[in-house]
Amino acid sequence: MKRFILLSLILPLFISCNREPAQIITTTQAIADGEWQCFRREFTLLSGENASLKIAADTKYWLFVNGELVVKEGGLKRGPNPNDSYCDVFDSLPNLKIGRNTVAVLVQYYGRNSFSHKPSATAGLYFELDTKYGRVVSDDTWKAIRYDAFWAPADENPKGAKFYRLAGANVGYDARKAVDFASGDFDDSGWDNAVEVSAKDAEWGEFIARPIPQWRWSELQSYTSITTNEEGAIEGKLPYNAHVTPYIRLKAKAGQRIVMCTDDYWIGPARSFYTEYITCDGEQEFETPIWANGHSVLYYVPQEVEVIDVKYRESGYDSDFRGSFTCDNDFCNKLWEKAQRTLYVTMRDNYMDCPDRERAQWWGDVVVELGEAGYVFDSKAHLLTRKAILELMNWQQPNGVIASPCPGWYKSELPCQMLASVGYYGFYTYYMLTGDSQTIADIYPRVRKYLFEVWEPGNSGLVPVRRGGWYWGDWGKNIDKEVLQQCWYAVALKGFAQMARITGHRSDAMMAEQMLDKMYYSFNDKYWNEELQHYKTPKYKDVPDDRAQAMAILAGFVPKERYPIMKEFFAKYHNASPYMEKYVLEAMCRMGYYTEALERMERRFGDMVASEHTTLWEGWEYTGGKGMTYKSGNGTYNHAWSGGGLTVLSQFIAGIEPLTPAFETFTVSPNLATLNMVESVVPTKFGNIEMRADKRDPHLTIDLTVPQGATAKVIAPQGYKTLNCDGNSAPTLTLTSGQYTIVAE
Repeated sequence: MKRFILLSLILPLFISCNREPAQIITTTQAIADGEWQCFRREFTLLSGENASLKIAADTKYWLFVNGELVVKEGGLKRGPNPNDSYCDVFDSLPNLKIGRNTVAVLVQYYGRNSFSHKPSATAGLYFELDTKYGRVVSDDTWKAIRYDAFWAPADENPKGAKFYRLAGANVGYDARKAVDFASGDFDDSGWDNAVEVSAKDAEWGEFIARPIPQWRWSELQSYTSITTNEEGAIEGKLPYNAHVTPYIRLKAKAGQRIVMCTDDYWIGPARSFYTEYITCDGEQEFETPIWANGHSVLYYVPQEVEVIDVKYRESGYDSDFRGSFTCDNDFCNKLWEKAQRTLYVTMRDNYMDCPDRERAQWWGDVVVELGEAGYVFDSKAHLLTRKAILELMNWQQPNGVIASPCPGWYKSELPCQMLASVGYYGFYTYYMLTGDSQTIADIYPRVRKYLFEVWEPGNSGLVPVRRGGWYWGDWGKNIDKEVLQQCWYAVALKGFAQMARITGHRSDAMMAEQMLDKMYYSFNDKYWNEELQHYKTPKYKDVPDDRAQAMAILAGFVPKERYPIMKEFFAKYHNASPYMEKYVLEAMCRMGYYTEALERMERRFGDMVASEHTTLWEGWEYTGGKGMTYKSGNGTYNHAWSGGGLTVLSQFIAGIEPLTPAFETFTVSPNLATLNMVESVVPTKFGNIEMRADKRDPHLTIDLTVPQGATAKVIAPQGYKTLNCDGNSAPTLTLTSGQYTIVAE
């Protein structure tokens, strides 16, 4: 009888939260860009078994279960396409218990159209918890408030670049108004009930499951050093450029204002994010919920405040560093390391050009990043590439035009970047790194539409100049854009032909290959200047363009007898930005000029590698500064497009390159040039490829580990004719899984 009475009391509590379906809910108070909401629900569970959760917010959320923060900065910026939203799906929910439970969700709203985010009309929450015996769903029985302890402090320049570039806002927090979410048992009796919003009115569209992992978070960390700078700010040095949330513990009277930011808050005239904290009375601690990046954290603290401790928490994309490159040249080692760090700090919701000024998914940068990722990270990094590919093509306009950055308001096509995206170095490279043929099949019709309906190639063998929304070839000067467009279109055709064969469109592949053959002759006929001995648009009058020559080589337009001319050209002309320099260096390696490529790499990137920064700059010069007042700068000091040297070192100097998708078969041909020793680790789904090449003995010795299930095609490097391994001698050896020592003669 007692058991029956107990169940009769518990079951109504559970049944009361078992309404279906879940609804999008918001607050009675209006929510503006950068403002916060809190939602709360109490419920009783007979069992926490088989608990799964589907949760979505516009835009970011922090989920507390019985006072424990179980999801930190959940959610993704919108959207997978112009209409829909991402949701998070969990196959378990920590800290649930039998009996009474409390869930609280903080939501921050990114309420303005920006680069890589499209807001909906409704700040709010969707919550659908399934357990063994029932469901808990978001509806108007939840309690909800606009959480005024948080607010969005004003930007220094509210109409500046940040206004239309960056999603999110500065964060202010008034500890005097705080709710103790960690207690799990606070008083919400004064809160209104949540307001249900129809799917149509909310403008959230359909839910697309989050395609990438939740973020990786460290414990609170101590700074490498703590000093007071010339402005009186406490400055905590970080070990490297990273995404961090600053923490402070202090003792103060109520109402004191503290400001926290990183040294990377100032990017020339642009600004990133800062946090403003208003103290309550007594000893207290605070960690800002928003991340910023930099090499140090600055705390601007009034003299009346006693600072007890400052720390930081690092976060980032959840992928392990698996690849490596080391050699006997410190410059190459440091360049690879800085490119790796630059890549990681430009990964989160999306690939970014930079993690400070705009956090935007410019596809010229993405192409460089996705190529690097294959030599640095485990397979989870490729999920971010897949997300980027699907977003770009799902945002394709009805007329077939594609544009980046997306998601967001930006609709201007950059023709050269879009061709790079859909072609050999973009989508096809992703396929070669992963073997994901399904994604290629999914986007294939859209790629075809862009290449053949938007571009409308004619019968001349060349494509008409396309200006798009921004007739962009590179940053800098002396850019022969017409030649670059022809080359990028050819590189796109090269990738498209391969994707056509992957997806079974044999006739499309043959068409693209025939177009490439015709382009070869038309290109050389129109753009090769015999007198000047380089490629140029007939009307182009500026300094000869090294980018144009490099892309002509990579497009397959340059006959081998002109390679020596190209080698001399690259020794003389240096116009490419750090972005296009990757393609210049690759072109030199493709021609076999490895020594010259290393020399140019060191000449071009020498200042970046020698700098105190752990990441690579946007331009060839950087003059940054710190302080709460404007300091001049030249671009960002952590820009994704500058990392192409990493790929060049791993792919061409270490000589490890996929021959079939996912490195199931791969080539090994270490061309050490001026180096004496190279060690390289390349992560694959089969395991790590490990290679060490050393020529300090009379012969070049290659120690190679081929992972289980993979096959290596070892090719005699430049200057060597024969490979000897286990009694076999040949210019090329095919080796299955195992460990080998190979001697090149």
